[in-house]
Amino acid sequence: MTSNQKRFLDLIAWSEGTSTNRLTKCGGYDVVVTGPQGPEVFTDFSDHPFAQGRPAKLIRPAHDGVGALYSTAAGRYQLLLRYWRAYQGMLHLPDFSPASQDAVALRQIHEQGADGAIEAGDIEDAIFKVANIWASLPGNTYGQHAHTADVLVAKWNETEQA
Repeated sequence: MTSNQKRFLDLIAWSEGTSTNRLTKCGGYDVVVTGPQGPEVFTDFSDHPFAQGRPAKLIRPAHDGVGALYSTAAGRYQLLLRYWRAYQGMLHLPDFSPASQDAVALRQIHEQGADGAIEAGDIEDAIFKVANIWASLPGNTYGQHAHTADVLVAKWNETEQA
């Protein structure tokens, strides 16, 4: 993993709120999507936390004619169970460990054609190329809170100086 890839993964984790989650014991790799029930972490990395039949977690109750939102997002990059299963097989991943979570996120970034932008330091371009994957990035259609590109670029620049 290059230093810019690592920084970009750190940026996603920060944006998703996993690396800053008050309960995380390992940089957000152990975070389950947060809903009205509050933050939650997991300790078993042998598989995705929803893989053994756990029902999707309520993220947003129904209100004002908008249906309820449920999610199976988990880990540092808030990977949905259905995508975990596909990437687990494709990449021959043995577990849901930090290394496996990183491998999936890097593959997703590659599939969106953002590798070159990340390596060139064109983070705004990279953000928009992968925005359809992560709800916290601007330009996605998830209808959840997203950071602005300016905030994310400022955070990227802040990590460069650290």
